[in-house]
Amino acid sequence: MSEDLCTCDLSAEDGARLALSDEEVRAVCASVLAAEGVTRPCLVSVSAVGEPRIRELNAEWRGVDAATDVISLECERPDDEHLAPGEPCELGDVVLAPAYVARQAAAFGTTDADETRLLLVHGLLHLLGHDHLDESEAEAMEAREMELLDALPTDGTLSRVVLTRHREDVGA
Repeated sequence: MSEDLCTCDLSAEDGARLALSDEEVRAVCASVLAAEGVTRPCLVSVSAVGEPRIRELNAEWRGVDAATDVISLECERPDDEHLAPGEPCELGDVVLAPAYVARQAAAFGTTDADETRLLLVHGLLHLLGHDHLDESEAEAMEAREMELLDALPTDGTLSRVVLTRHREDVGA
């Protein structure tokens, strides 16, 4: 998938800034969608927010009253039979909290940029229907994340994805 088939709407709250350039965010999104076999034009929203906002979203959408690193809010799937042929898919929103991500990067020994790459890939996979609710799903999603990250330029600090960081009892 070329980047013109993947339109990214990027936004940031005051003071919140991702550790990746806008161009790299767009390239990561296009790369993940292409690797997942998506051929329909897609719109993805990627937002950088402060911890108060991501805490609100986490409470509203997941029932967890705590800040987190990333939240994915799905809208449509590229294979939705209700979309007309060639009609763009509004895939959804990936919301990241850069300050939380930076602390988590330090805790896991990754760079802020690599942690952001991981979480962007993670969030996009959620929008495409992947999950990690049980151990077999978590292992499959982790393996897919590593495949996708291996295809991207990184800082080399992601030797193994650890999805346990997304479970309720483990965090930065």
